[in-house]
Amino acid sequence: MNAMKNKVQLIGNVGQNPEIKTLENGRKLANLSIATKEIYRNDKGEKVEQTEWHRITAWGKTAEIIEKFVTKGKEVAVEGKLTHRSYDDRNGEKRYITEVVVNEILLLSK
Repeated sequence: MNAMKNKVQLIGNVGQNPEIKTLENGRKLANLSIATKEIYRNDKGEKVEQTEWHRITAWGKTAEIIEKFVTKGKEVAVEGKLTHRSYDDRNGEKRYITEVVVNEILLLSK
């Protein structure tokens, strides 16, 4: 059960082409967002569609795979861990980010 302490699995569609960075040491970093959709019926029996957007970060070989094969609209499955971080923006205001740091990705669409 220890391996399941912080584990996230999502299947969704890529919202825009991934942003790829190559760091000074040659290591790749990929940032992208994916949308997951949930459809359910509300109290009145009406069909409701709810979309959630998720920030995704990948490093190394996983980022290289994303760079080669992932584009806007593709359906992907990702597995990783949920992380929280903060930074100061250009105006000196503290910003908070929640993202999934991916260790595995599956390409589901053709």
